[in-house]
Amino acid sequence: MAQATVLQKVIIHFAGDSGDGIQLAGSQFTTTTALQGNDLRTFPDFPAEIRAPIGTIAGVSGFQIHFGSIAVDTPGSEPDVLVAMNAAAFSKNFGNLKKGGILIVNESGFDKRNLKLAKLPEDENPLEQIAEGDYKVFNINISQLNRDAVKELTLSTKEKDQSKNLFVLGFVYWLYSRDLAPTLDFLKDKFKAKPVILEANQKALKAGYHYGETIEASERFVVEKADLPAGDYRNIVGNESLSLGLMAAAQKANLELFFAGYPITPASDILHFLARQKNFGVKTFQAEDEISAVTAAIGASFGGALAVTASSGPGIALKGEAMGLAVMLEIPMVIVNVQRGGPSTGLPTKTEQADLFQALYGRNGEAPIPVLAPATPSDCFDTAVEACRLAVERMTPVILLSDGYLANGSEPWKFPKMEDLPAMAAPFATDNGTYLAYARDKNLTRKWAIPGTPGKEHRVGGLEKEAQTGNVSYNPENHEKMVHTRAQKVALMANTYAPLKILQGAASGKVLVLGWGSTYGAIKVAVRWAIEGGLSVSQVHIKHLFPLDTNLGEILAQFETIIVPELNNGQLVKVLNQEFKGRIVGLNKIQGLPFKAKEILEEIEKHV
Repeated sequence: MAQATVLQKVIIHFAGDSGDGIQLAGSQFTTTTALQGNDLRTFPDFPAEIRAPIGTIAGVSGFQIHFGSIAVDTPGSEPDVLVAMNAAAFSKNFGNLKKGGILIVNESGFDKRNLKLAKLPEDENPLEQIAEGDYKVFNINISQLNRDAVKELTLSTKEKDQSKNLFVLGFVYWLYSRDLAPTLDFLKDKFKAKPVILEANQKALKAGYHYGETIEASERFVVEKADLPAGDYRNIVGNESLSLGLMAAAQKANLELFFAGYPITPASDILHFLARQKNFGVKTFQAEDEISAVTAAIGASFGGALAVTASSGPGIALKGEAMGLAVMLEIPMVIVNVQRGGPSTGLPTKTEQADLFQALYGRNGEAPIPVLAPATPSDCFDTAVEACRLAVERMTPVILLSDGYLANGSEPWKFPKMEDLPAMAAPFATDNGTYLAYARDKNLTRKWAIPGTPGKEHRVGGLEKEAQTGNVSYNPENHEKMVHTRAQKVALMANTYAPLKILQGAASGKVLVLGWGSTYGAIKVAVRWAIEGGLSVSQVHIKHLFPLDTNLGEILAQFETIIVPELNNGQLVKVLNQEFKGRIVGLNKIQGLPFKAKEILEEIEKHV
């Protein structure tokens, strides 16, 4: 019987061809791990090309999961375990494997053909170059063992090989004492109309698990439940979390949710998820292009719906003119940008934060739009609710800046209760008096008149509006007044924010690490390590990128140096240096990959 060693946390990286089912194996391991009560973070890494050549490094798909019985804030950097289904997956990822870690490889993926495709010497198997004792190596002929497990089924060799990901998943389940039941239930549901495929996957999963039991000398591991706050939890992916936030906000505002979108990586899953929610009254529209999507959302908002559209950077560029129209009309709408590497088509499956300037300034004329950014996959829910609140209550389009790292990553999410979400009420024009389309309250917000309401007829369009009446106006003084009024209305929204707080460290000191968006987890870990090392470091993270928090300047003034890690070339740093005094420096990474905590720690050490 294998000895069981208790571990606090583990990082596993699954890697193979995009056709090897790596994402399914990773997501099933994640679901099972979440059900066993561990804290976790994940990072799916997709090939940048659709149908990249099989066996090449460009075609490698990866999925990393960091799970533990203690708090887990990032997907981790150096895996404890690498599962490599072929030579290309090994070549791309072996350098990151922790010394002394576990290497699980598919022996048949290292033949001469695979070595050639991975651009490795054909006469030198890299596995034979690994020094004995440096790593625990499981060189398993996964392909053949999987075929043996399903040999009695009437399937082609290609069909049999499609279940080899389940074989290796079963082995990893055994190695880390995971339960097979959640994946078996998933398979029953997924392949209920294909009984032979179902049986093949079930046999493969169990064969991999039992293979582990036959290796008597192998050590087995246990990761206990994490001590999470009491409540009901589920594993949540960022795009799904964001979609649920939109749905919850629509119910809180008592509005119909209308989503219009055009498929684009990595935002498409929002459309896919919401399209399945018709039973909640959600209406979705897959438009023929990005311009149609945003203008359909404008029409829905004019008609009284909570309107949302989503895209990535290239699609947001196409939506720009219509977003200016929404600013002019002063109607509530949420525009989601799930950022990816650019410019142009760029890196569709990789993450970046390079659209901040686009969100702040990417429209013609003076067209201010509030900009928010979530910090974690589960925070996508809260940020979506906040974006909807600002849009509805203040009658304005709002931009929500997510990114590929958040959209595809996952973590445990404690179910919120509807009664705990902020109340929000649309400022509908319900009085019987004369309706002036651009009359305003103390917050400079105009009333929302639904078409067909008697006595509430008014003009709409992209031409400048006359103050109060909304009639078309070419008066120079009126134009200047309306520009200032729209800007001031957005600026006043900052008064509704909760005060920005220091998350770690003292309220003053040597260094403050300020982040936004998906850099949150890596910053949190790096600052924690720095504090444990005796350094004078603090952390703050901003959700509101425009307008900025009212007390941000006060916080920055208490530190000698402010470090701003960003997955771009220093966009927020430029904004902060325009607004505030002090030593504000950037730490920039533009590789399509998230920060590692050690990269941020190294930068902190330079300044303390």
